[in-house]
Amino acid sequence: MELPLVVGVDGSEPSLRAVDWAADEAALRGAPLRLVNASLWERYEGVSRATGADRPSEQVMVEDVVDAAVRRVRDRRPGLNVSADVLPDDPVSVLLHEGHAACALVIGSRGRNGLVELLLGSVSLAVAARADCPVIVLRGGHESRPAGEHRRIVLGVGDGPHSSAPARFALEEAQARGAALDAVRAWRWPGREPTDQPPVEGEPARRNERQAVEILESVLGGPAADHPSVDLRLRAAEGPARGVLLAAAAEADLLVVGAERHHGHVGLPVGRLAHAVLHRSDCPVAVVPGRAGTP
Repeated sequence: MELPLVVGVDGSEPSLRAVDWAADEAALRGAPLRLVNASLWERYEGVSRATGADRPSEQVMVEDVVDAAVRRVRDRRPGLNVSADVLPDDPVSVLLHEGHAACALVIGSRGRNGLVELLLGSVSLAVAARADCPVIVLRGGHESRPAGEHRRIVLGVGDGPHSSAPARFALEEAQARGAALDAVRAWRWPGREPTDQPPVEGEPARRNERQAVEILESVLGGPAADHPSVDLRLRAAEGPARGVLLAAAAEADLLVVGAERHHGHVGLPVGRLAHAVLHRSDCPVAVVPGRAGTP
């Protein structure tokens, strides 16, 4: 059975725009769409779900929210396979549970009850740091953008054995959208500090640039062979990784980065780079765990 794309919905306008974005994305992928709402009223009230006139007002409200979202999807994408559920748990637990059997999770940017509340350091970071699947966070008002407005995806290429998972995800997205993929790797001038001092040129600088190019070729070489139709462009750019990626993604439909998870260690749960772009990106950000898409 094909894994669904899962989106959180709570009835707020940002979450409904996230539903629209997710419906377009599911259609591009040819995947079913699953809508989920996190509601704790059953746990607090100690009752089971009722039907008809005996339904508590809280149950009526959340079910109406989900039903309206389903109708919205069917109006937008009539042929899309869509399902929905109200789950009695907190938002993070619901999304993490759904991520066990999802091709990706979509989280909007603000919401009514917290399910899509983008309080970075809370729901989105907690889910991105622990989900088993890619997590797509829709920044600001970008839920309302068409899924293929720029026909361009940007991939931030990192180090380590898990870099192939974000690369494969980005290539699959580019292929589904008919978009170009810019794979970007930042490099720095030797000894350069964040000041106005001129960079040190010469062989050490060329060596750093060549190393960045070699990493790009190593990470993208294998996965790219499986996606020959994708217009793949490798780019090594001088500068701090955060600034390089944010500039590259200014006119992109999606920015893809890996999750540098550090379980049991002090530090940012998704890594410094992912944390930075989640706060400041001009486009949706997909945070891909290292094991996603690997054999």
